[in-house]
Formats: sequence, structure tokens, C-alpha cells
Amino acid sequence: MIAIIDYRAGNLRSVERACRHLNLDCRITSSPQEIRDAERVIFPGVGAAGKAMETIVSLGLDAVIREVAGRGTPFLGICLGTQIILDESREDSARCLGIIPGTVERFPETMGEKIPHMGWNTLERRIDHPLLAGIEPEAQFYFVHSYYPEPLRGDDAVAHTFYGIRFASMIARGNVAAVQFHPEKSGRPGLALLENFSRWDGKL
Repeated sequence: MIAIIDYRAGNLRSVERACRHLNLDCRITSSPQEIRDAERVIFPGVGAAGKAMETIVSLGLDAVIREVAGRGTPFLGICLGTQIILDESREDSARCLGIIPGTVERFPETMGEKIPHMGWNTLERRIDHPLLAGIEPEAQFYFVHSYYPEPLRGDDAVAHTFYGIRFASMIARGNVAAVQFHPEKSGRPGLALLENFSRWDGKL
């Protein structure tokens, strides 16, 4: 079973619908035990980092998320769920989960593009990650965000995207992978990524 973590942060039903479209066994849950028992975990979300962290802590999910990520369970972060696995977000000066070292930065007003970054864009791959297997290099994914992940170690960036500046749009370390875009809203390439996740053993 795939646990879709419910921390009251947005796009849970669209992630669930995408998984069910692929006939994947999944459940939206905020139960620590169900998340611990899941074969795979998806950490989605939209919204503000500070409020999301408050909710995660109040539900007792911070330790659970660190636990499943740390013990090898295949783990996928999406959008805000990607940002929160880093150390700190410039949004609300929020302390985050620290699963992958790094910070979350805001797009600079001087970059010459509208903020938020909203719409379709491509990935410049650095690593042939298993979650991207079979997806065409020119495939486009759907983004909507004003902040972006900046991992401390360059090797943790699987792919970059250019929008005014070049930023990490997919990060990964071991069994933890995370994408700044929304696979559940990205049509065929996004579904392919979710299907790859359903078969992934958590290794590169």
C-alpha cells in the first residue's frame, strides 16, 4: 500500500486519483502507524512552509516521516513535500525536516519572469534516476511555485529546470526522491513517473 500523507496541505485527492488511475493501492492517511506500515510513502502538498510544519508537528508526523525516510522505504515528495524535506525554508523562516541537507529559496524579483512559476516546463537531467525511466527527455511537467529547493550537495540534484534562473526541480538521495513539479497534474509523463515509483525498490 502507498500511504499519501495527509497534513492538510492541498492536493491529496488529485494525487490519490492519479494513483487509482494506475490501479495502485493507496490511502490518504495521517495515521502514524499506517504510514509506518506502508510499502511506499508519498509526501505531497501545496501551501506555506511554516503552516505546514506546524501541522506536521501537531499531528506527530515529523518523527514518522523522518523514520520511514531513514529506514529505506521508497519515498516521494511532491511540491511543498519536496521543500519540507530540506533543512530550512526562506518562506516563513521555517525549520523543516532535514532529511536532505539544503534550503528552500524564493525566486528573485530581478530574474525577469513572473512569480510564481506556473505552467509547463522541461527537465535537464543530471542523473538517469529510476523514476524517470522511459520518460522522454523533452517531456514537460506542470509547475506552480514561488520557492524552489536548493540542496547543499550538488549530487543530490537529479534534474534542473530553467525559469529565469536554473534551479533543482528533482532531488534524490537513496530511497528518498522529490520533485518540485506536480506529477499528478502532468499528464502522461507524470503518470509514468508515479508508475515508476510504484515499482521502485528505493535504490539508484
